Amino acid sequence: MNALSGNTVVVLGGTAGIGLATARQAHAAGARLIVTGRDELRLKQVRDELDATTAVLDLTDTAALTGFFAALDAPVDHVLLSGPGPAYGPIHEIDFEEARRELDLHLLTPLRVALECAGRVRPGGSLTLISGTGARRAGHGLALIGIGTAGLASITANAALELAPLRVNAVAAGFVDTPLSARLLGDRLDERRDELRRTLPIGRVVQPDDVAALILHLMGNDALTGAIYDIDGGQKLTG
Repeated sequence: MNALSGNTVVVLGGTAGIGLATARQAHAAGARLIVTGRDELRLKQVRDELDATTAVLDLTDTAALTGFFAALDAPVDHVLLSGPGPAYGPIHEIDFEEARRELDLHLLTPLRVALECAGRVRPGGSLTLISGTGARRAGHGLALIGIGTAGLASITANAALELAPLRVNAVAAGFVDTPLSARLLGDRLDERRDELRRTLPIGRVVQPDDVAALILHLMGNDALTGAIYDIDGGQKLTG
């Protein structure tokens, strides 16, 4: 029997990339969907495709986030918080007002979501966060995203402990072939894809569906909490 059949899955940021792939796989597994996003047209497309309940939501709006969770009809089973884009830039070029906004998005927003999930996700249900693998080591331009990566690991572990029986896990992705990656790389996208096909042990580029399959596994396996699960095609093994 499918572990998600009949479950209610909330995807915060589910109109593109990993969030949309997760929503599609959860729908195929028999879950009921509640999907949020900021683009009304994309939300309509998701609603029509997946028979989802949708809501326009800016995750940086604290009052709107609280109102969204308060309006949920009943305890839900699983929540995915789709990850924001990375914040790159050398220290000497940091705009500190923009840096505050980025750190709020990468750190305080997941913490707020975790708090809202407590008591609104059924016992044994889950919250999954999205992190990355690229900023675990120091590098030029990685200060801000490195802070976010380290901080999200702490949030994951502490929320799993303090908010139990809510299960909290994170997925740390390497390069994933998403529209966000395309926007970040621009005309260097095909070059990056070719490089990864040559160097990754799996011999191909990680796709959103690969990450979504891992997220669904974390939702369905109630023995998993407080951990970060890498999905990078073996990139960390290649240097």
